[in-house]
Amino acid sequence: MGMLFPLALFVVIFYFFIIRPQKKRQRAQDELLSSLTRGDQVVTIGGFYGTIREVKDDSLVVEIADGVKIRLLKSAVASKRAAPVQHSKEETGEKAD
Repeated sequence: MGMLFPLALFVVIFYFFIIRPQKKRQRAQDELLSSLTRGDQVVTIGGFYGTIREVKDDSLVVEIADGVKIRLLKSAVASKRAAPVQHSKEETGEKAD
């Protein structure tokens, strides 16, 4: 009985510090991958920034430069970026032509 309490305590600590946070991160990543749509800007696990041009069952076609498209697995997406804000020339201080 004396050894059972420390073992149970170890299991509870292990759960709250390792298993539970990992499940939360995995759930968030799954939600991210299921929410990807055409036009979203993403960052891949390789560090490439791009825009999704086509969504398939398990893969994406991402444009990483003008006319350069790559096909990659959905699981290779690390994060989704917010769309860049388009500023008018007056806001940026540029003179209109």
